[in-house]
Amino acid sequence: MTQRSLLITGCSSGIGYDAAHGMAKRGWRVFATARKQADVDRLGEEGLEALRLDYTDHDSMGAALDEVLTRTGGTLDALFNNGAFGLPGAAEDLPTDGLRSIFETNVFGVHELTRRVIPVMRKQGHGRIVQNSSVLGFTTYKWRSAYVATKYALEGLTDTLRIEMRDTPIKVILIQPGPIPTRIRENSRPHFERWIDWENSARREQYKDTLLKRLYDEKLGPDPFELPASAVTEKLIHALESPRPRAKYFVTKATWIAAMGKRFLPTWAMDALIDRS
Repeated sequence: MTQRSLLITGCSSGIGYDAAHGMAKRGWRVFATARKQADVDRLGEEGLEALRLDYTDHDSMGAALDEVLTRTGGTLDALFNNGAFGLPGAAEDLPTDGLRSIFETNVFGVHELTRRVIPVMRKQGHGRIVQNSSVLGFTTYKWRSAYVATKYALEGLTDTLRIEMRDTPIKVILIQPGPIPTRIRENSRPHFERWIDWENSARREQYKDTLLKRLYDEKLGPDPFELPASAVTEKLIHALESPRPRAKYFVTKATWIAAMGKRFLPTWAMDALIDRS
């Protein structure tokens, strides 16, 4: 049997890192990508086929995909769009250019890479596209408006694409993790510092009492219901290897609780619950 190939974005740490190693151990030919060359080099030293890919760099996406297709003889069995970053801050303090910057990676880059891959999968007669969303792709949380907006957009795009691909052999799948220990908090800091002028905000004291502690306190314990990144890999395995994959996969109890709350609680009650959390 020909070894199945998988392209994963955002493999420098966290979910992408665990997925790359986990799927390689299962016999997949994994192409692990990252934005920074130092991370690409490290992944290569760990035995993975590593390539540089940046969602905001059109040339890097084209070059990475071309290299994958060269190595595989023109085929790609699966794509896991995992790369993303956060930009915390109150919605009223979020400059439009900041919102635009996070959309470039979390939505527009994902969309462009997906569009590049679809003709390959259509030609070969099969393929699976898995999008890593979030519990924040269908519910919200304070101070996370930018990230929430991108994940809501990603879910809308993915739901539509899934229906449009029903007349093709291409499966489109969403994974919706809750709290997973990754580097997203650390990686969010430079974006927060660039775009959010919290010191001149009407919410200055709220920033000091809540968000700044959450963003910079290295001694914070795990989130409630937190699961390791391997929990996402387990869902990815089913999404890629099951003959009949689900359209959506919840990961962590927090995702299930949010989904049930969204379904059964009135909006005012859900808002109050989120506000107290």
